[in-house]
Amino acid sequence: MPEIRARPEPGAAVRAAAAWALCAVFAGRSLDPALEAVEAHLGAADRALLRAIAYGVLRQRRRLEALRERLLSSTRRPRAEIQALLLVGLYQLTAMRVPPHAAVAATVAAAQALGQPAARGLVNAVMRRTLREQRTLEAGLPQRPEILHSYPDWLAAALARDWPRHWPQVLADGNQPGPLVLRVNRRRLTREDYLDQLLQHGFTARPVAAAADAVRLATPLPVERIPGFAEGRVSVQDAGAQLGAPLLDARPGQRVLDACTAPGGKAAHLLERIDDLHLLALDVDAQRQRRTAATLERLGLRARLAVGDATRPSAWWDGRPFDRILVDAPCSGSGVIRRHPDIKWLRCEGDVAALALRQRALLQALWPLLAPGGILVYAVCSILNAEGAAVAGAFLGEHADAIELPVRGDWGEACSVGRRLAPGGDFDGFYYARLKKTGGA
Repeated sequence: MPEIRARPEPGAAVRAAAAWALCAVFAGRSLDPALEAVEAHLGAADRALLRAIAYGVLRQRRRLEALRERLLSSTRRPRAEIQALLLVGLYQLTAMRVPPHAAVAATVAAAQALGQPAARGLVNAVMRRTLREQRTLEAGLPQRPEILHSYPDWLAAALARDWPRHWPQVLADGNQPGPLVLRVNRRRLTREDYLDQLLQHGFTARPVAAAADAVRLATPLPVERIPGFAEGRVSVQDAGAQLGAPLLDARPGQRVLDACTAPGGKAAHLLERIDDLHLLALDVDAQRQRRTAATLERLGLRARLAVGDATRPSAWWDGRPFDRILVDAPCSGSGVIRRHPDIKWLRCEGDVAALALRQRALLQALWPLLAPGGILVYAVCSILNAEGAAVAGAFLGEHADAIELPVRGDWGEACSVGRRLAPGGDFDGFYYARLKKTGGA
């Protein structure tokens, strides 16, 4: 990242940092490391503003770009960082409560901080024209859902195909920031007791009906301010992710494999729910496995952790079959776009096909490890059929010893195989299927 010029005017540094972070995402970098690279010199308030701007621009990118194109001359194409800065400015004026004069002054000054003083006039002209003509400019934008809700064409088309009855709403809900949902550690206290504790601390929260251990806070908090987090009484986990452990229907004393475990949320949930569980928590990424270990330590839970490729069991399996297997497979992340809006711009259509092949390979490799009568739960935080029912359906068609166990619940909707959940409200988007191996009890 080029250095932001010293002593910028108040507010300019955070706008310049946002522009650099956005340029990094547009070049293929994930948002969180892009933000970490530019925020070290900022105070806490400016860091919060930086993240609000960057996340907001990525949620509304195509709408903002369409607006920007209406304001730029076809012969005046500024450098990439100034084009990103214009998105920063337009987002402030059209979607934030920043006072317009402050937004204009700080964003114009940010051009200087970016080392582009000649662009100050262009940034000023674009923002002031937006203030004068905002209604007319926005009324002239294309009214297609993929523009209004800012999704790449390929992803919007896939969601229109997979969710034909309400795909524009799926797009819209993917742009709403997700709530802070906690999972209460039932080994330490009940959900009702924890809700009482939150009330005593002055926090408003409510239970999530479809997830027995889930609590939704009315206002998000940093983890260090969540009552009981450091002591292991609660964890941060979306309500949709909390649906997985109950579907496994594991029993005390059983051998369970969590095949793609990091960072350990679902493994911890299993251990919180069931006594005397012999759990192997496996992941291919050693660095991410350290997060699993830290998660279990904070919660006071124990499991056997291993680093290995789930598609190559010979390197880590001891030959004894598992009673239950959880395959929370790597996927496009299309169900968690509301928390990670950079996913919209970092994924491409070819990624989905490659990920679906990986998911099928995981199921193929792990199925022989399941005992007769055992249950395998296949899960993805994706709302694309290619990574959900299509994968599970193809697997069932290829394995005569596999039958589907229905996924029942008052959440989401049934698919040809399994059950899916669109993002919105308490839940991120998820897909779950339950498969049983015949030949046992």
